[in-house]
Amino acid sequence: MTDNKRMNKQYLQKFAKNLKRLRKKQGIKQDDFLSVEGISRSMISMIETAKTDITLSKIKIIADVLKLPHKDLLDFDD
Repeated sequence: MTDNKRMNKQYLQKFAKNLKRLRKKQGIKQDDFLSVEGISRSMISMIETAKTDITLSKIKIIADVLKLPHKDLLDFDD
């Protein structure tokens, strides 16, 4: 694996961990995304396990469901 791919994977894993933490903190279940247009429960699962990349439009949808500013989803500098 190249350094760039490794860094991308690490970034996705950090995003995934942060999303899961914020979702649970809000008391929102993956099933709560069933009624959200443009995103599914299975997609949330794949994002939270870093099995898929995510687009900016999906970040916006997730932030809206969590009632958080989208920047909170990207704030994982640890």
